[in-house]
Amino acid sequence: MSDLPSTWRGTRIGEVFDKIVDGSHNPPAGASAGLPMLSARNILNNGLDLTEIRRLAERQFWEENRRTQASPGDVLLTIVGSIGRSYALSAFDGPLVFQRSVAVLHPVELSAKFCSYQFQSPNFQRQLEEKARGTAQKGVYLGTLSNLSLRVAPLEEQDRIASEIDKQFTRLDAATAALKRVQTNLKRYRSSVLKAACEGRLVPTEAELARKEGRDYEAADMLIQRILRERRARWEADTLAKMQASGKPPQDDRWKQKYKEPSAPDTSNVPALPEGWCWSSLDQLAFVQGGITKGQKRTTEKLRPVPYLRVANVQRGYLDLSEIKEIEATEEEIDQLKLCAGDVLFNEGGDRDKLGRGWIWENQLPLCIHQNHVFRARMALPEIEPRFVSFYANAFGQQYFFDEGKHTTNLASLSMTNLRALPVPIPPAAEQTRIVQVLAATADAIERQQSVLCRANMKAAGLRNSVLASAFTGQLVPQDPTDEPASVLLERIRAGRVESSKKTAARNVARKRGQQ
Repeated sequence: MSDLPSTWRGTRIGEVFDKIVDGSHNPPAGASAGLPMLSARNILNNGLDLTEIRRLAERQFWEENRRTQASPGDVLLTIVGSIGRSYALSAFDGPLVFQRSVAVLHPVELSAKFCSYQFQSPNFQRQLEEKARGTAQKGVYLGTLSNLSLRVAPLEEQDRIASEIDKQFTRLDAATAALKRVQTNLKRYRSSVLKAACEGRLVPTEAELARKEGRDYEAADMLIQRILRERRARWEADTLAKMQASGKPPQDDRWKQKYKEPSAPDTSNVPALPEGWCWSSLDQLAFVQGGITKGQKRTTEKLRPVPYLRVANVQRGYLDLSEIKEIEATEEEIDQLKLCAGDVLFNEGGDRDKLGRGWIWENQLPLCIHQNHVFRARMALPEIEPRFVSFYANAFGQQYFFDEGKHTTNLASLSMTNLRALPVPIPPAAEQTRIVQVLAATADAIERQQSVLCRANMKAAGLRNSVLASAFTGQLVPQDPTDEPASVLLERIRAGRVESSKKTAARNVARKRGQQ
């Protein structure tokens, strides 16, 4: 610790804390009401998050309290899972008990805030990271914690340091809160733009422009009818070609009765649309296709590896292609499942927030297929703008997916039938194009703003670390030569602990004699 001022000293935590305990390793079952038992997730740097807590009946609470006896002046430190968050308990926090992921430490003649802030400093965080052990969930043992090094300033300087950090962090907190408000406003703005887009209020409608310019236009209901006619004609042509190629040409038109019309949308509970718009089902607009099943057993087919999309790749409003895996597939499967530019992707589910989540494939890879947990919707005609469909599904389809999905304890899934039945409001083709142009420009502008906010948040985090690094190398506040040096403070703490140990030993001896 050669970087310390001459009045500072280095020591071990176990030398200056007379209590180093963790919470319960076997917490009792929670109660519907009662007193709070906190875990690591409830401990924030310099605060507590009590929005989600386990509660204990009063008798259980006070039984647990005998273990830690946490009180104002103690320092909480998370030591399992999210390691290294700390908070100095105040008189306003009330009685608390803890699970084993939280350590309770009581400093002897040191400022609790000074210690808590030091636990958050880059130097101490590195120690925790180096000493953490475990596979599924890392943790720091109490014995290890006791041997970690601590920097001790003169007591008066500890108070000045804690006060200055409070001041600096208050300013940073205000700046961070302002950034969060801007982020919230950006989300609200994006939602309002999407809402206006899907209600026909974002750009002039094609009906309005046609009247103003004295021309005709193809309304959405006519567009849908054209899609349905062309889909049927395409099916009839493909089916007839297959029948003729097999040497079995049809004798009459009865084979045409096998065609299955796409399902119409359920419009019993949908809002009214602007002039020229109409409701359609995704089934009418697109050919919906499931993907390849991972782990499917094959014995005779010739396989080759091919990139494929998983649920993790398909995010809401973008594709995350940072990690693309490969799967063995046949040529027939590859030909059937290969993605084309404009394909709209939808997640089958997993966690509830993943239901129907998706975006557009834009030929980011020369060849790619998709897993069975990712559905593909390929628009039937180019007049249907894929980005409009995806914008709508991500913004307003979520409630439909949630209502129609199959839910278990923590998971949810969406069937292809439900996906095909998704009601989609469709504007005329030219209006779709104008809407998507505005939405894309808005999304780009919001993304740029979010990038600026992200950099600002990173800068704020860097400033916090800079303040802490300066504080615990003696550079944040000036030293006062009249302060009692840390060496004297540490010697007094050692002497006091030795004397306390002697008294404890004497009491133990007296207790044993009294029992004989």
